[in-house]
Amino acid sequence: MDVQTFSRKPFLFIFLCNLYLYCTTTEICSNSILPGSKGDPGGVGADGEEGRMGKTGPPGQRGLTGEYGEKGEMGQMGKMGPRGMRGDKGQQGVDGLPGLKGKPVVLGIRETENKFYLLVTEARRYEDSLLNCKLRGGSLAMPRSTETNTLLANYIREADLTHVFIGLQVGVTEVGYMYADGKPLLNPTVWALQGSHSSKGGCMQLGSTGGWSQVDCGAAQYYICEFVKNKSTSATLVF
Repeated sequence: MDVQTFSRKPFLFIFLCNLYLYCTTTEICSNSILPGSKGDPGGVGADGEEGRMGKTGPPGQRGLTGEYGEKGEMGQMGKMGPRGMRGDKGQQGVDGLPGLKGKPVVLGIRETENKFYLLVTEARRYEDSLLNCKLRGGSLAMPRSTETNTLLANYIREADLTHVFIGLQVGVTEVGYMYADGKPLLNPTVWALQGSHSSKGGCMQLGSTGGWSQVDCGAAQYYICEFVKNKSTSATLVF
C-alpha cells in the first residue's frame, strides 16, 4: 500500500462521521414527511354510470289512512256472475187487500147433443154479431127448446152477465118473430112474449134468468154463437 492511499482512509472516515452527526441533528435528513397546506377545491367530476339495483329492503310501517276522494262516475256494468244458491224459504207475509173485480172471462163452451155454444165477450152490434159468428163457422144462438134456453141462461149467469144477443129479431107485423136462419118463431106465448112490436127493427136478447126481451139492434153487447156438431166441426170451429 502506498502512502497516498493510506492517508485518504482517515480522511474518508472522518467525513462519514461528520455526515452522520449532521444528519441526526437536522431536519433535512429526517425520514418523516410533513403535510403541506390545503389546496383549492377541485372541479365537479362527470356523472358516473348507474350502479346495480340493490336488494329490496324491509317493508316500512303502515301509514295513516288518507281522506276520501270525490265520488267518480259510474262504471260500465260488468258481466252477470254465477247464480247463487237458493235461499231458505221465508216466512209467509201478511195477506194483501183484495184487488178490483176484473172483466168476466168465460172458459170452455156449452153443448147439447147436437150443438156447441160459445159466449163471445166482445161487445158488437147485432149485425156485426151475426157476421162474427158466421166467420167462426156458426151462427147466432137460436134456442128452440126450454132445455137449450135454460142451458144458455145459466151460461150467461156464470159469466156474471145480464143479457146477450141471440139470433132472433122482430119481423113485420104479420110475420112476428124471426130466427136468424129465416124461420119464424112458433108459439111466442110459450116464451112469455106478447105481440111483436118495434120502432127500430128490434132485436132480441136473452137474460141470465132465461127471459127474452127486445133491444135496440144498434146497441153493442156480448152474444152467443152456436155450432152444429159434425165430423168437421173441430177443424172449422174458431174460438
